This record gives sequence, structure tokens and C-alpha cells, in this order.
Amino acid sequence: VQLVESGGGTVQAGGSLRLSCVSSGRAFSDYAMGWFRQAPGEQRERDREFVATISYTGSNTYYKKSVEGRFTISRDNAKNTVYLQMNSLKPEDTAVYYCAQHRAIGGTSSSSSYTYDYWGRGTQVTVSS
Repeated sequence: VQLVESGGGTVQAGGSLRLSCVSSGRAFSDYAMGWFRQAPGEQRERDREFVATISYTGSNTYYKKSVEGRFTISRDNAKNTVYLQMNSLKPEDTAVYYCAQHRAIGGTSSSSSYTYDYWGRGTQVTVSS
């Protein structure tokens, strides 16, 4: 399985970015997907912070409280792609953003990094004040 993120960059506070993650290697539509982020200086996968998750059908979503109302996760199963639309960005949103694929077919979308077995390499998001 390969996950490739794109769409990161540098924006001013209040701006917007749209991240994309393209999946290949197994049936994308069978798996819940998640977005996590990791602040500068943190190395371990376990330190990655949950941001948002979406069920394999796309009908259920769940967000970290601090991004609720600003970020929107969505997916296009025909394009094997999951998105994260980020609006009203704040400096504290600065991080490397990773997409991840749930480890189980039809598994319940989760905020725990331990339930995801494949990860992308990340895309940097920098929000300046």
C-alpha cells in the first residue's frame, strides 16, 4: 500500500489549504481513513496527533475538537483519494500532516494511531501569524 499526500504549503493565519492523499495497493473503498499531524521536533509515530477520520463509506466523520468547524474531511472512492479542507488556519496548526489507512476492512474509523497500519510520508503545513 502506498499513500501519497500533497497540498501542503505556507499560508498566513486565516488562510486555507486543501490536502489530498492518493492511495494505491488495496481496495481503498474498504477502509476508513484518517489524518494526523506531528509538530516540529517530535519523531515517534505514537506522538502523531489525531485530526480527523472518515468511515469507508464516507458517511461518518469525526474531528479533533480544536479543528471542528474549520476542517472538513472527505473522500472520493472512485479516485482513491481522501481530502482535508482546512479553513481559518491558525499558527498552532503548523505541523507535518499524514494520512493513514485503517488496518481492518470495514473497520470503525478511529482517533487512535494504533488502528492504522499504513501511513504516507507527510506534507508540511506552515501557518504564519
